Amino acid sequence: METELTSLAGRARIHAALGDPARLAIVDALTLGDASPGEIAHALDMPTNLVAHHVKVLTDAGLVVRGRSEGDRRRTYLRLQPAALSALAPPPLADVHRVVFVCTHNSARSQLAAALWKRRTDGDAASAGTRPAPRVHPRAVAVAHRHALDLDPTGTAHVDDVVRDDDLIVAVCDNAHEELTGPIRPRLHWSVPDPVRVDTDEAFEAAYADLADRVDRLAPAATSGDTR
Repeated sequence: METELTSLAGRARIHAALGDPARLAIVDALTLGDASPGEIAHALDMPTNLVAHHVKVLTDAGLVVRGRSEGDRRRTYLRLQPAALSALAPPPLADVHRVVFVCTHNSARSQLAAALWKRRTDGDAASAGTRPAPRVHPRAVAVAHRHALDLDPTGTAHVDDVVRDDDLIVAVCDNAHEELTGPIRPRLHWSVPDPVRVDTDEAFEAAYADLADRVDRLAPAATSGDTR
């Protein structure tokens, strides 16, 4: 469920509040512990009235809350709200049960992406092609071996035989993204250059690195909800 913090407007307010170097310095100072406004002013060598202004902006954005001291009741302490910083990340993808990576021939990029996903998340993943080749490209098998990925050299398949209604479909090539406009349609598109066109170990390593980075970015959003 979207909250005030995770809404686009709420996230924009947080970004705006953090856009001033002084306010970012205050957030940094509160990351590991609480402090009074006076302590913040002393630590950052900042006038107290300026601290008060910046604290109000941070408070209005939901980044900081005030609490009364249980000792000297005249003193207040500032505390960072970690949930506000967490809200800066894009919202999670709901109801992701299995991820299917699709490319044209299902011989390189989609195979590597599915293997990377399984290793990164221990979640369910598959791969498919719009025009599957009879086997996985030997250089894809080789790069998988170099990075200790489990990849079946003969295991290619057509999208019609793999995709289910509740799958998260990720097109890892432009052709598949543009071709799949019917009932089977990618939800996400990764424009990963085709290493087969260049057909060198360097091109396959570059594709592997690109896919690994994208898998690492997608995993927290797709595995934070109900997955199986």
